[in-house]
Amino acid sequence: MGDVQNLKGYCLLLADPIVGSINELSDSDRVKFSRDMWAIGDALLDVTHSFRINYSVLGNGVPALHAHIKPRYEDEPVSTRGKYLPARFENPVPFDSDRDHGMMKSIGDYLSERQLVVD
Repeated sequence: MGDVQNLKGYCLLLADPIVGSINELSDSDRVKFSRDMWAIGDALLDVTHSFRINYSVLGNGVPALHAHIKPRYEDEPVSTRGKYLPARFENPVPFDSDRDHGMMKSIGDYLSERQLVVD
């Protein structure tokens, strides 16, 4: 889960091994990274009941391969609906392990049940 939760369920996928970009991975590791990213997106669609998942792999701010996986909601405020939202906001909602535990468990259960466990 991301360290801010302005978009409930926002996740961050980190590459293992740590590399600067996807171009530095072997073909099989590229496939694995992409598969893991899409599996998390599928889990978020199911768990959060969002209508869309946005995926971002940028590498501008942090020079290590990572993907932002952001559920988007029909009931988002008009001020943010349909707009790119950075991971940081003016009024961030920090990750809270007590509050977000249930969602984390549901995501893990979804991935395990479908044998889509992200390593």
